[in-house]
Formats: sequence, structure tokens, C-alpha cells
Amino acid sequence: TFFCLLLCVPWGSSCPPSCQCTERAGAKAVLCSSRHLEEIPKDIPRDAVFLKLDANSITRIPSNAFRHLSHLEELDLSRNAIEKIDRAAFKGVAAGLRTLDLSSNRIRSIPKEALLALNAKLRLANNPWHCECALQEVLWEARLDPDSVQDITCHTAPREEYVGKPLLQVLDAGVNFCSVRQRTTDVAMFITMFGWFAMVIVYVICYVRHNREDACKHVEYLKSLPSTQGHAE
Repeated sequence: TFFCLLLCVPWGSSCPPSCQCTERAGAKAVLCSSRHLEEIPKDIPRDAVFLKLDANSITRIPSNAFRHLSHLEELDLSRNAIEKIDRAAFKGVAAGLRTLDLSSNRIRSIPKEALLALNAKLRLANNPWHCECALQEVLWEARLDPDSVQDITCHTAPREEYVGKPLLQVLDAGVNFCSVRQRTTDVAMFITMFGWFAMVIVYVICYVRHNREDACKHVEYLKSLPSTQGHAE
């Protein structure tokens, strides 16, 4: 009977010791809120549909962190200490995820590749964002929760006047962080090309001057030679 029970238990259905697993509308919910977790548990059940990891001390979301959770629809990572999100952090769950809460963390920047593939509604409020082109592209292309957009604030920015303002307000005023980056790149390319051009000009000038000095020395040498007429006399 014992072995029959083992065979009947589906793989991956066990609950992590630091979490509580329950049923919500017939779907498995894994509740790991306020458990002093410093990383994402490795043994989350594969059939989890709802996963709450909020109010912990998680600092990073590594690549493929949720790849085995093919049924996952709601993921709450709010109120952690997340600073880094890898490009492939949500690989494997992008298609099925409906909501993703990353609010109230320590996120300053995020690879746009990590979010733009998601169909989930995103909550990114209350993070110390550095307003830049990548964040602007996320705001334009990702599905953001309308109720939290105003709380995406510029903690740092290329210009002091943008600091402390909602990113949406800055963009509505006509600021384009991507064009600023493009102009910076153009200026750098112009300076580089000008430097190479100046080096070529200097080389040509030095080459001509060197050849002129050699020519003058050769003429002086020829003048110093006894003339043919003088030998004939």
C-alpha cells in the first residue's frame, strides 16, 4: 500500500518547507510570503499556478528561475530586495504568465529582453529607477498595470530636472532618452572619425616635409660636387 501511494503521488507536487501550498479555484497556489527567503526556492511544485514570493529578501532573479513552472499564471515578487534581473529570468513562463509584480524592490535598470517577451501585466512601481532608453522602451512596449504607471519614478536621470518625477510625465513632456543616447553615439563617432582624419593629415604633412628635406639635401649635395666643365679644363 505504501509503494502504491508513492506511485500515485505526482512528481513535483511536494511543497517547499518554507512555503504553504493550497488550492485556489482548483489551481495550486504556493504561498511563500514573509519567509526571510534570500533566493527563489528550487523545489516549487511544477503544477503551481499562483506563486507568492513577496516580502522576502531576494536580491536577484537568475536565468531560467521559473522555467519548470509551465502552468504559472501569477507571480508576486514585490517587497523584496531585488537589484538584478537576468535577461532570461522569465524564460519558459513568458507565454502563460498573466501578472508579474516587481514593485517595491531595488531595481534601477532591467534588460528589456527580460520583459518585452512577456504577455503578463507588469507592476514596476516604487523602484529606484534610472531613467534611460531601455526603461523607456519597456514603458512603450510592455503591458503595464495602469494603476501603477504613475508610480514609476525617476530616481536618477541624465538631467537633474527629471529626478523625482514620474517617468510617464517626463516622456509626455517630449523627452526621448533613446534619441539622447543616439546623439551621444553620433558625437562619439564624429570625434573618433575626426581624430583619425587628423592623424592622416599629420602623417601626410610629415611625409611631405621629410621628402622635401631629403630633396633639399640631395640638391645641396649635387651643388657641392665639382662640375664636369671644371674637370675638362
